[in-house]
Amino acid sequence: MKQHFTSALSQTFGRFASKEHGRFFQNIINKSYVRMMGLDMSDFNPPESYPTLNALFTRKFSHKRSFSLDPQDMISPCDSLITECGEIEDDLALQIKGMSYSIDGVLGDGISSDSKKSVHNGTFVNFYLSPRDYHRYHAPIDMQVLHAVHIPGKLYPVNIPSLKKQVNLFIENERVVLECLSAQGKRFFLILVGALNVGEMEVSFEPRIRTNKDITPSQYSYKDLYLSKGDDFGCFRMGSTIVMLCENGMIELGISAGHNVRFAQTIARIN
Repeated sequence: MKQHFTSALSQTFGRFASKEHGRFFQNIINKSYVRMMGLDMSDFNPPESYPTLNALFTRKFSHKRSFSLDPQDMISPCDSLITECGEIEDDLALQIKGMSYSIDGVLGDGISSDSKKSVHNGTFVNFYLSPRDYHRYHAPIDMQVLHAVHIPGKLYPVNIPSLKKQVNLFIENERVVLECLSAQGKRFFLILVGALNVGEMEVSFEPRIRTNKDITPSQYSYKDLYLSKGDDFGCFRMGSTIVMLCENGMIELGISAGHNVRFAQTIARIN
């Protein structure tokens, strides 16, 4: 497939965001970004400690956030706005109120039909990470990763106005699909959706995935890849979305559309 113009634009901004501009100017860039976006830096090192805008954007905590150790509690994988969540109707979930998307379509050709069917009539959650949010992602439960599939695509913005006007946004955009199992053997998916500006998604356990660079789909399988609840497994470079799809009956949600959630906050109960 050919590179879309949104990918080229994102690569241009990515070069700026990844460049060290000298200590004086970098401090101005970082502090201006913090002030303009309203970043809460109370859990992080000061803005001037980051050598690039990307380093600021993908910042790690200066101390750990605590979370429920109850194995039945699912935590939010990220800081985000819940744009939509609820029940999947056959293979349709909501992109935004009044606009549906096919979960078979968003999972792509690299996922088997049986695995896709396992989450039909299940539960979905759309997590939108704005530019002001913490942009690393974490395991929401103790989990086994079975497959990682990289699907190149466009890099349209994923903010609320774009969700309302761009049909099949999650299917059009570049994404990384992680097929996983819970400790109870229930199947679920975490789908990392790229977005405009830089458009890169880092998956720490799979360095062969190179988003907004490789334009050929790729997929990887694992036998003994386990993540513990809370484990950091990568980050977005600039704003984006995580879509979670769970097998029917796997979870009972404790959040609803419009809620702002933070990483480590309990959002559901595992059945």
